Amino acid sequence: MAGANKSSIIILIVIILISLSLAGAGFYLFQKEHAVNVTLNGDLEDLNGKVKILEAKLGELKNKVTLLESDLKGAQAQASALNDQLDKEKTDKKEKIAEMEGLKSDLEKQNELRSKLDNQLSKAQNNILKMQSQLNELQNKKTELETKIKELEIQVKQSRSQKPAEGVELGKIVVSPEAAAQKERTKTQAPGVEGKVLVVNKDYNFAVINLGTKDDVEIGNIFSVYNGNKYIGAIKVDRVHDSMSAASFVSTDIKDKIKEGDRVVLKAK
Repeated sequence: MAGANKSSIIILIVIILISLSLAGAGFYLFQKEHAVNVTLNGDLEDLNGKVKILEAKLGELKNKVTLLESDLKGAQAQASALNDQLDKEKTDKKEKIAEMEGLKSDLEKQNELRSKLDNQLSKAQNNILKMQSQLNELQNKKTELETKIKELEIQVKQSRSQKPAEGVELGKIVVSPEAAAQKERTKTQAPGVEGKVLVVNKDYNFAVINLGTKDDVEIGNIFSVYNGNKYIGAIKVDRVHDSMSAASFVSTDIKDKIKEGDRVVLKAK
């Protein structure tokens, strides 16, 4: 019995020792694991802190990205507006260039037209000067002719000579037709009134005869012209003075046939 108890005690002691050893080992492992857990928790907290910092930085970066995207959109909008404005300016520039080309062309045409008008004006002024000179010359010759006609009238009144007035030269002047009122006469103009040619002006196609108002000659009377007994043509009275008249050639063929001294006979109306 004593031996059995002793063995039991030994076994119990062994079991206790083993339990103690296991308990010590377990405690050691627990302590070691606890230390590892503490270390891991610290690392985890550090990691969480770093994550929070990174998240904060990431938020800041996102905000910056958002701001940059907003700025980019604004810049793109400005760039688009600038491109539109540039395109419009290019179009306006092309239109202005085209308009300037048109104005340049119009200016060149106006300059050409002005040059032509200046030339025409210069020619017209020269023509006016020439015409004025000719008019003055004609006026002088007209005055000279009127003076000579008056002299012829005086000579005719004084002499009523059958000879043509000698030494009388009419200037080269056109005797213009004058509108004269038809005189009411109490007597009928007798046909066969005769006279003679005093002056012939072939340059202006008229002749002066020695018959006038005192012979009842009127504007529009037609006289037959005879060289001797040969009929050579007719003349028509355009201007009447007291003792003589100016008459134009009715036909062109008389121009080279009529002479001073030819006989003129009034045609019956």
